Amino acid sequence: MDTRSNAVQQDSLTVPRISSQSASFTAADLIVSHLKDIGVEYVFGVPGGAIEPLYDALARSERRGGPKSIVARHEAGAAYMADGYARETGKIGVCIATSGPGATNLITGVACAYETHVPMLVITGQPVLPSFGKRALQESGCTGVNTLGMFRHCTRYNSFVSHIDQVESKMLNALMRAQQAPSGPAHLSIPVDILRELPTVNPYASYDMDMLFRKKPSLVDEYAVQSLLAEMGDARRIVFLIGNGCAEAIEALMKLVDLTQAVFVTTPDGKGLINPRHPAYRGVFGFGGHASADALLRSSPDLILAFGTGFGEFASGGWSANLLNKQLIHIDSYEENLMRSPMARLHVRGRIRSVCERLVKLLEGDSRNAYHLLEVGRVKQERLEGMFQSPEGFHSDATPIKPQRLMKELSERFPPNTRFVADAGNSMVWSVHYLQPLNRRALRTPEQVVPNARADRRSGTANWLRVTMDFAPMGWAIGCAVGLAHGNQQDPVVCITGDGAYLMSGQEITVAAQQELPVIFVILNDSAYGMVMHGQRLAGSEQIGFELPQVDFSMMAAAMGIPSHVINGPEDFDQIDFATILRRKGPTLLDVRIDREEVPPMNVRMKTLGTVK
Repeated sequence: MDTRSNAVQQDSLTVPRISSQSASFTAADLIVSHLKDIGVEYVFGVPGGAIEPLYDALARSERRGGPKSIVARHEAGAAYMADGYARETGKIGVCIATSGPGATNLITGVACAYETHVPMLVITGQPVLPSFGKRALQESGCTGVNTLGMFRHCTRYNSFVSHIDQVESKMLNALMRAQQAPSGPAHLSIPVDILRELPTVNPYASYDMDMLFRKKPSLVDEYAVQSLLAEMGDARRIVFLIGNGCAEAIEALMKLVDLTQAVFVTTPDGKGLINPRHPAYRGVFGFGGHASADALLRSSPDLILAFGTGFGEFASGGWSANLLNKQLIHIDSYEENLMRSPMARLHVRGRIRSVCERLVKLLEGDSRNAYHLLEVGRVKQERLEGMFQSPEGFHSDATPIKPQRLMKELSERFPPNTRFVADAGNSMVWSVHYLQPLNRRALRTPEQVVPNARADRRSGTANWLRVTMDFAPMGWAIGCAVGLAHGNQQDPVVCITGDGAYLMSGQEITVAAQQELPVIFVILNDSAYGMVMHGQRLAGSEQIGFELPQVDFSMMAAAMGIPSHVINGPEDFDQIDFATILRRKGPTLLDVRIDREEVPPMNVRMKTLGTVK
């Protein structure tokens, strides 16, 4: 029996059945038509009675080649999928849920998108308007559990639709606000009776969607750019810090690095934008980062040019004074990011790509740009010795396999166009520190990778490593990988997660199976919440609350009809036909039994918590 019909039947006391008249162009159809107009291909969610008209509209839309419904196993997973889809395509991610617990289940994923500026449209249902205040099932307005009030704190736009004539205007407001700087989620709460009403407006798009969502011309603060150029001209040792906000600017930014003969480091979430084999690369600064990057900033460079970062705890090395000092120049398009660096000698606000392209043009036309060649050029000849915290672990043949060696195998076994998604916890730390893919292809623009992609600030489709830092929910990577694979089915996707995170959200692997997505799920299986365990040890705290049962995730995958492999040591990788895995329609699971005694490079976090010196 159809599960959506069940949902309507269960809610029949508060959600009247849909009449035959509502098969006409409804408010729900209007919403879906606008999503189609802006190029949205998928809507992620979990159905239920209060959101049923929207699913009916999606069914009609899919038959006409419009947006398709992807059913998640939990609403948080739907939000993570929308997150991944938005990150990969540059389009807005869309997730929907029913009223009450459906809405509250979305909130963690929405909050994560809010912290990382991911554009997202969130639509939740409500009971019929006349039932408000009567304790209707899952009532979520001001007279019930006020989900609208909850979303207010993690969205850029948040509104209750109380009349059919509000649907289109509030829908467009939400879409535009989600994609304006600072971008993020926009939420609409819509009663079910309004969703099924016939709109009084033209049932076809009554607005020029291309005009509304066309990329606005970028204004460059010429005075600030000239001031920055003057500062660079007076400096002998320049260090670039590349953050996650540099996605669309990375080509111009790397050209700027080459012109100035500077060296660069990245934030943890900026590493995926660059080639880690670049001769000017000096590692990751911040959580999970490298001693080489920290040493570079401690060496008192004349200038630190920070692009596209909000200087959160993980990105700033716990607000390190080696970074946040008077040598800093902060370049960003978000005013709220610039507010976090009051000590900087200069702020340059503007679209990062435009700023970098302007600087490149000025430097290429200025013969004085050779002032850096002699001193910094010598530094570029030095080999990157000792970048890893444990190079011996990276090459170890021991069993159980060391996490460092696992990262080496993943770097070498998958093709250059692979997208890696690392989950919160030790999975992220090991990946940020040790994942070094070989032969990275030349970075491509979003339009070259995904046709019709919107190349806005946070939509770097060239990003080969996705992480989430500021909110960092465990299990995020699992749903994100599924959404990312929906957004780009040309390139392989590898999800690196821990056993703790997988036990929270692993059911979303069945979405990849149902949709025949070739996502490889790599589980770091150590029967523990690894970061908790090592954090307690490093802090000298009581050892409590980190133990997990020994789980055979390979058998779990088999129960779902998903191929899997158990990896105990490095030699087990030789028994896996990766070419076949990458051609397979559907996911593959790697149950990797890692050495749990290996300590991840997490000292930055421990120092911030005040548990180690």
